[in-house]
Amino acid sequence: MSTPRAFAESATSPQMAELSAYMSAARARALPADVAEQAKHHLLDTLASIISGSRLAPGAAAQRYLGMYAGKGSATIPGTALSAPPLEAAVANGVMAHADETDDSNNAGRWHPGCAVVPAALAAAEELGGDGTALLNAVTLGYDVGTRIILAMFGENAKASYDVSVSVATHSIAGTFGAAAAACCVAGLDAQQMRWALGYAAQQSSGTRAWQRDTDHIEKGFVFGGMPARNGLTSALLVKAGWTGVDDIFTGADNFFATYAPKAEPERLVEKLGTRYDIALTDIKKWTVGSPIQAPLDGLEAIRKKHPFEANEVKRVTIRLAPPVAAIVDNRDIPDICLQHMVAVMLLDKTVSFHAAHDDARMHEPTALRERQKVDLVRDDELTKFLPVRVTLVEVELSDGTRLSERVTAVRGTPRNPMTRAEVIDKARDLVAPVLGRDTSGRLIDTIYAIEQVADVRSLRPLLRGG
Repeated sequence: MSTPRAFAESATSPQMAELSAYMSAARARALPADVAEQAKHHLLDTLASIISGSRLAPGAAAQRYLGMYAGKGSATIPGTALSAPPLEAAVANGVMAHADETDDSNNAGRWHPGCAVVPAALAAAEELGGDGTALLNAVTLGYDVGTRIILAMFGENAKASYDVSVSVATHSIAGTFGAAAAACCVAGLDAQQMRWALGYAAQQSSGTRAWQRDTDHIEKGFVFGGMPARNGLTSALLVKAGWTGVDDIFTGADNFFATYAPKAEPERLVEKLGTRYDIALTDIKKWTVGSPIQAPLDGLEAIRKKHPFEANEVKRVTIRLAPPVAAIVDNRDIPDICLQHMVAVMLLDKTVSFHAAHDDARMHEPTALRERQKVDLVRDDELTKFLPVRVTLVEVELSDGTRLSERVTAVRGTPRNPMTRAEVIDKARDLVAPVLGRDTSGRLIDTIYAIEQVADVRSLRPLLRGG
């Protein structure tokens, strides 16, 4: 005998009806060719971030967790020989994807999509089955839904100002909804089930910006990647198992927006749905360093191409950033988020590899310290008006008096200055080859760019496993 509902259910809003219908059709919907290409870039970039992250401290922490509590399971932990049940795999892979500042980021939604969406979609596909096209479509949908949740919550404030005026973590909120959408897409849920799953995602939505005080990047990896990947996947698996729920979590009494963002604009949930693909509007980092350091390295590279010079010829390097951006990377004690050290490495190596960006010992080497002393970081209030676009001025003064400069207004890897397929592959190979070997890395890259030919995502396992 069924139990009658204690409270009357509110009607489904037009926005929820449109969103859930779009989500339920996404698995079989053909992506435009250019969007599919971008989706492959982001899928590869995130898998490469997971694999390289397996060798960093947050990755080691994730693997210790699996070793102590998770046991064996159906889901792959890329870069390792481990496997785990799907929910635990989502946690571990999410943390490894954001083990440092290698993964992608979406400025409009104030989140890092790949580290939440891809682990949830991959675990769902390994548990429930799915081909490469379903995986690609699911990942693309996750980016769309997560971004639109934040834009609906905060409107133009989410993208017009450098930071939102609340302490909730947009990264974990968007990540939970994005991961849920991706996992639900893999699971093949219908529109009604999608609405229920969004309700479970809302109930699990959590996180505060206290992650900014995490010095080891472990809690940050959990907030950005591990937690939302697990929560989103949980939402999908619960509904796949037959659970029901609230028909529209975005309207009615005690709805999600009333709780988290009373001034929300729900119409943004479906704004340009099907014509604006947010995966194509998400940044891929050319350099495996913190976002505020991307433009300075771009600027140095551009200057050097026009006027080659050696490190010993440099008298002074001046980097101008907006104050809130500069504060993130000013003389930090972690190499990949220390602007002065990364500029020193760029002067010496003429590039910045993943290894160089994570070489703690090098921060104390006399050669690097000598170049670091040449670097001035100027907090320029005039650049604040361009945020969230991180306009940067790079000035190099040589010992002979020559002065060189570059104004960077579109960082390489952003939608206004996208990376080529070759550049994305070069980055992925730099991240993956030290872990998987050059041959396996090459096969993985080729397979991702032909993902539509993969009949079962589980066949990727031999290409993802490390020793």
